[in-house]
Amino acid sequence: MKLVTFKTHDRVSHAGVVRDGQVIALDYPTVLHLLQDPSGIAKARAALGSAQAAFALNELTLCSPIPDPPSVRDFYAFEQHVKSARALRGLGMIPEWYEVPIFYFTNNSEIYGHNEEVPYPVGSEELDFELEIACVIGREGKNIPVEEAASFIAGYTIMNDWSARDFQRRDMKLNLGPGKGKDFATSLGPWLVTPDELASRRAGAELTPAQERYDMTMLARVNGKEISRGNFSDIYYSFPQMIAWASQNARLRVGDVLGSGTVGTGCLLELGTAVHPWFQRGDEIELEIEGIGVLRNRIA
Repeated sequence: MKLVTFKTHDRVSHAGVVRDGQVIALDYPTVLHLLQDPSGIAKARAALGSAQAAFALNELTLCSPIPDPPSVRDFYAFEQHVKSARALRGLGMIPEWYEVPIFYFTNNSEIYGHNEEVPYPVGSEELDFELEIACVIGREGKNIPVEEAASFIAGYTIMNDWSARDFQRRDMKLNLGPGKGKDFATSLGPWLVTPDELASRRAGAELTPAQERYDMTMLARVNGKEISRGNFSDIYYSFPQMIAWASQNARLRVGDVLGSGTVGTGCLLELGTAVHPWFQRGDEIELEIEGIGVLRNRIA
């Protein structure tokens, strides 16, 4: 099931469920409100089987499925990206990286949806993208056992963790995390895909629920040209492992977003500016994940 937050010509926000390229409106202003209702998912499934009128997707403005997430944690879970990014600075891997799935909190107030223009960060000259998959928490929990963590996932979406690399370099010199380098924009969308819809893509029959991951190609295009390709199945830490660590001594709330971190080759920092220069105003970036869809943004 694909859940969306959208606006029609009345500019009022609605939650909806996608059926055959159309969207059935639901009685919630956003997908977050739907998830906060214990019967919300069941109501969405019931709407799929109803004769209720629907909107064509091209008649709608899609918002981020969770426009105002309670929090956004971004992890560092793909080994290839970590190795490559550190190698660019002449550094080897940190052994502690293999001990826990680390994350930072990013700005949950600057969230952009599919086809929404993203403002170029004032003062930066090195704008980058980061191709990620994100999960959204579907029920509240604290100190969640890793064996149970998959049941807390409401669904998956595409995430672009926009990065001002010149800002970020300055931030990191002061050892307090990405700071202003990540403060200005995060894109999510185009919708939230429930885990049952991805079941056939699950990778590795021998993997336990705690190791859950999916065989899903992840790619990026700039102005129509593909520049990056990876796969969700290459992730080192699973989302259940991320959830278990994030919830240790802390309450996860419905609608919290957990980003995977950048898939291998999923940013200009890793690819190098010989492959593509830092982004400019007017560039259009498309992130596509097999089984989810395409998240597109133009830089304003």
